[in-house]
Amino acid sequence: MLKITINGKEYPCRQTMGAMLRFKRETGREVTEMEGGLSDLCTYLWCCIVSACAADGVEFAMTLIDFADALSPEDLQAWAATLGAGDGAEEGGANPQPGA
Repeated sequence: MLKITINGKEYPCRQTMGAMLRFKRETGREVTEMEGGLSDLCTYLWCCIVSACAADGVEFAMTLIDFADALSPEDLQAWAATLGAGDGAEEGGANPQPGA
């Protein structure tokens, strides 16, 4: 499982149906309609972290804006590169740690 570090704290992060529903609630669009811009990617990453934390019982109280303030574009792009790579990238060497 991918872990994301934000402000020095590690959080679980994975794509789930909950993350996809959260993205729809936040943007009014399906994940399949993402345009690939930084705003969509940032929102979806936040949704993936919120969802994984909820499922794992990990407290994550950052708003989307607070989360975006703690994330650099480079961190976001590193995570986005793992989206299509599957489980191997999440467990192998390509394990980005945004916000570290």
